[in-house]
Amino acid sequence: MKAVIMAGGYATRLWPITKDVPKALLPVGDKTILDHIMEKVMETDLETYISTNRFFESRFRPFAEKWGVKLIVEDTLHEEEKLGTIGALKKIIEEVGLDDYLIIAGDNLFSFSLQDFLQRYNGKPLIAVYDVGDPELAKRYGVVLLEGDKVVDFEEKPAVPKSTLISTGVYALPKEVMALIDEYLANGHRDAPGYFLSWLLRRGIEIRAYRFSEFWYDIGSADSYLEALKTLLKESHIEEIQISPYSKIIPPVVIKRGTKILGRSIIGPYAYIGEDCVIENSDISDSIVFKGTVLKNATIWRSIIDEKCEIRNLELKKSLVGGHAKIQRGD
Repeated sequence: MKAVIMAGGYATRLWPITKDVPKALLPVGDKTILDHIMEKVMETDLETYISTNRFFESRFRPFAEKWGVKLIVEDTLHEEEKLGTIGALKKIIEEVGLDDYLIIAGDNLFSFSLQDFLQRYNGKPLIAVYDVGDPELAKRYGVVLLEGDKVVDFEEKPAVPKSTLISTGVYALPKEVMALIDEYLANGHRDAPGYFLSWLLRRGIEIRAYRFSEFWYDIGSADSYLEALKTLLKESHIEEIQISPYSKIIPPVVIKRGTKILGRSIIGPYAYIGEDCVIENSDISDSIVFKGTVLKNATIWRSIIDEKCEIRNLELKKSLVGGHAKIQRGD
């Protein structure tokens, strides 16, 4: 068996912060999303690949070298050109070979052990499922109906979900199923894997479910990104910074080197502050602020602010601010 992390998308739902940075490499606490995933993959000792695109290849190269994994690069530069998950799996088979595969979505943060997941794998397709507990939320995902641990129905983004159990983007597929991808792609949907799983069920192929609880995040929106930060940031990580004696840090936070916290500022809880930021007389909580940003007399809550912004005399709530923006109110 081989492991492959799918990171070939362009994350348009999180633009503008993902225009130049792949979603898998966004920070969650003191690590990136992909670091969190790789820590779990490394426990399996599987030969591991990361599937990405030509546009983000240079971003992933240093990461792949750090972890000792290989890149598979699809020759696309734009969203409309991408191969989609199933199309990318076809390319992986062509480059790496036909085998059993552990497949993991690169924007997927989950609580369970991949070792435990693979112990349940018996050579038949196995998918990880999670109960989101809300039919409205379930409509956004592939919805699973079970009898015991057997999948009896799978529907991608149904208008009326039959359950609140959803597929989470972790699959173990035997080589016999991987060999069917060419046949499926002749008429099938290239992107969402749920359509492929539905197709397998219609062919009478048995699929088993690995059910887990605690937490799961699909980092597809600002809300899910910030919620993941709150769940995974357990303790503070503060590098070499300058801080005023009149400022206060409420843990847990991540504050990267070179940042200056001036005046009467309050940072935290649940704040990520990137390198070389300047924060003066400002309050930041439940938020992510990328490198080189200047905040003066600002209040930031449940917001994401991209790099090298300037925000003055302003209160931001539930906002997403693109890089290099300059926003101020008054003097």
